[in-house]
Amino acid sequence: MDQTNGSSNGGYGLRPPPYNTPDHGSSSYTGVSYQVGKGNVVVVSPPGTYDNMVHPEGMAAAGVNQQYGQAPPDYHPGLEESSFSDGAIRRGFIRKVYLTLMIQLLVTVGIICAFLYWDALRGWTLDNNWFSFVMMATVMVLIVALSCCDNLRRQVPLNFIALGLFTVAEGLMLGSVAAYFDTEAVLWAVGATALVSFALTLFAMQSKWDFTGANGSLWVFAWTLLSFALLCAILQSQFLNILYACLGTLLFSLYLVFDTQLILGGKHRKYEVSPEEYVFAALNLYLDIVSLFLLLLQLIGLCR
Repeated sequence: MDQTNGSSNGGYGLRPPPYNTPDHGSSSYTGVSYQVGKGNVVVVSPPGTYDNMVHPEGMAAAGVNQQYGQAPPDYHPGLEESSFSDGAIRRGFIRKVYLTLMIQLLVTVGIICAFLYWDALRGWTLDNNWFSFVMMATVMVLIVALSCCDNLRRQVPLNFIALGLFTVAEGLMLGSVAAYFDTEAVLWAVGATALVSFALTLFAMQSKWDFTGANGSLWVFAWTLLSFALLCAILQSQFLNILYACLGTLLFSLYLVFDTQLILGGKHRKYEVSPEEYVFAALNLYLDIVSLFLLLLQLIGLCR
């Protein structure tokens, strides 16, 4: 639309300024002429700085690293949080925990199979009972060290070295114990442990029941079961031993669900494990599964 001389906009039209064409009533500035007349609005500012301009010294004092003369960054409401949300951190933590746990279980099963199918190693283990007790003591020392020393289980690669030593020691202990049982019973126990662990992990992931608040109840159950184990050792009753194995399987099944929900976290969970404690979380799951294996092995061995 032609808005010359303001004829179509109430007398306030804008006209393109002609260059280098001085005329009567024009204002010349740096070689450029702006037509000033009726219907034209011209605002010309002389060069220099003003109070509402941002100076480079002021930007540096404010801690802004933006180059002078560049446009400010775009601001999008709602995007001021970090791109790594809590959900992404939790998923990465879960992957690290279960990858570590899978490697531990594979190493443990391999060591147990060596004690089962290597006749010379199995015979040496049966002739040297002290080996099992030494491995038990080593496992207890490593468990206490990993549980009590924060730097040991958080500092890479020291945490993986300690966890690897613990896994090997635990595998040697389990292999020395499995050497006293029939190969078929051990394989049945391994299969039952894998099936129960997988089913309980799925239950812990899908269930809306929160077991993370039952830590005190599980602790009381564990000490009660320990007292019952002492009673079974004194009375030497097969029925009590079977009952103990069943109660122990129930206890560590609950502990597996409890530890799994601590790792998963979520809105309906009361507590959760810190993402920095992936070694400690893998250790807890590994001990739950190993305890299930030993109790199921005892139960199968007693029932055969």
